Amino acid sequence: MKTLKLQVPDRVAETLEELVRAGWFMDESEAVRQALAEFTQRHRLQLQEEFQREDIRWALGVKDARR
Repeated sequence: MKTLKLQVPDRVAETLEELVRAGWFMDESEAVRQALAEFTQRHRLQLQEEFQREDIRWALGVKDARR
């Protein structure tokens, strides 16, 4: 598992702390992991499409450079 270090606005940090205290999550790390997992799942197709577009732009750039 990869470790990430991040900064969040104070209000977001306070909300995370409240959710942990209320028992919604075991700790802040779990809340962030779940949020990222949900985001990537909801936006998977959009993310895949953007990655494909980036690959195509790169390939076209290589093709143009070879001319």
